[in-house]
Amino acid sequence: MDSSILTNYVWYQLFNPIWFILITVLAYFYIKTFVRSYRFEVNTNQKQYFFAAISLVYIVQGTPVAVVARDYLFSAHVLQLAIIFFIAVPLFILSLPPVFIRGYFWNYKMKFMIKILGHPWLTAIAFNGLLTIYLLPTVFNMLKENSVLLILAQVILVIHAFFMWWVIISPVPEVSNTAYLTRVGYIFFTSILLMPIGFFFLVVQKAHYPFYEAVAGDLLPVMTAIYDQQLAGGLLKVTQLGSYAYALLFIVRSWGRKEEEKEGQVDDANIRVARGVVIHLHHKRKK
Repeated sequence: MDSSILTNYVWYQLFNPIWFILITVLAYFYIKTFVRSYRFEVNTNQKQYFFAAISLVYIVQGTPVAVVARDYLFSAHVLQLAIIFFIAVPLFILSLPPVFIRGYFWNYKMKFMIKILGHPWLTAIAFNGLLTIYLLPTVFNMLKENSVLLILAQVILVIHAFFMWWVIISPVPEVSNTAYLTRVGYIFFTSILLMPIGFFFLVVQKAHYPFYEAVAGDLLPVMTAIYDQQLAGGLLKVTQLGSYAYALLFIVRSWGRKEEEKEGQVDDANIRVARGVVIHLHHKRKK
C-alpha cells in the first residue's frame, strides 16, 4: 500500500470506529443471545462462522481496504461486495441456531414473506440481476455521486444476497425445504447469471468509471483504469465461484450422509400387506 494513504488520512478514516463499534455490539448480542443462553444450542462451528463473518465485514468496511475501495480502486470496491455477498452472508446464516430460525423466521408474520422472497428462482434472478445493474457503468457512476443512494443500493443487495443463500443453505427443512438436486442446479444457474458483467470487465478495453479513471495510478503506478476493471471482473468471478464450489461440496456431502442413513431402512408408510404378501408402493420421494 502506498505511503500516501497513511499521510492523506487520519487514523479514524483508516480504521473506522463506527464499524468497530457496530461489529463489537453485534458480537456482544450474539454471545449474550445465543452462546450464553439456555434457549439455544450453538456449536463450535457456528461460533467460528459468526466471528469469521463479522471479521471479514470489518476488514472490508472498517480498515484501509475501505479507503482504497472508496477513493482509489474500483477492483477493491468489487472485492468488498464479493466478500460480503459471497462469504460473509452465508457464514452469518450458518451461524444462526435452527431453533432461533424456526421461532423468528417461520412465525405467522414472517412465513408468507419468506415464501415469496425466498422462492429459489426469484431470488437467483433478483440478486444477480440487481448486482449486474449496480455494476453497470451508467448506474454505478450515478450512485457514486450520491453516497446515500450508494448505501441504499448496497443494503438492498445484501438483503437479496441473504435470500439467495437462504435457498442454497436451507438452514431448517420447514423453513426452506429445497431438494438437494434443485440446490445443485440452482448453484450452476446463479453462477451463469453473473458471467455477462464479468466478461464485460475482462473484455472491454475502455475505462467506464470516470471517478476511478481520474485516480488511476495514484495508489499503484502500474494499475491503469483498464487493468483495474479487468481485475474487478476476475475478483468477482473467483470469489463467486469459490464460494459456490464450497457450497456445492457442502450440499453433496450432506446429501451423501442423508442417503447413507436411509440404507437398510424400511419406509412403513409405503408398505401394504395383502393376503400375506408385502407390497411396496412406489411414490415420489420427498427431498
